[in-house]
Amino acid sequence: QVQLVESGGGLVQAGGSLRLSCAASGRTFSMYDRGWFRQAPGKEREFVAAIRGSDGRTYYGDSVRGRVIISSDNVKNTLYLQMNSLKPEDTAVYLCAARNRFATSFYTTSAYDYWGQGTQVAVSS
Repeated sequence: QVQLVESGGGLVQAGGSLRLSCAASGRTFSMYDRGWFRQAPGKEREFVAAIRGSDGRTYYGDSVRGRVIISSDNVKNTLYLQMNSLKPEDTAVYLCAARNRFATSFYTTSAYDYWGQGTQVAVSS
């Protein structure tokens, strides 16, 4: 079992940057596949980015590609999401997710077993 706690959200102006963090319990978190999703009010949860535990390969959603970077500090057991050039449409609750089993998809919520509570990001125009 792993517990995930997100932080780093807040209010930022359009064009600004934020770095989200996801702190995890468990010694082998770096070996998990890990991802970030977001959910805006009234909308479905949307894939943002993921990193494969076995080799660090990264995956990005179309709406954020080129503006966000997912990374991991394996010593600190922490996952990060650096978000740049933020837009009002990036406003959402951002959630960290993880799994320690094989699955072919990184893009769907059902592919992950562990979830954090989320951190709110609000981007003003």
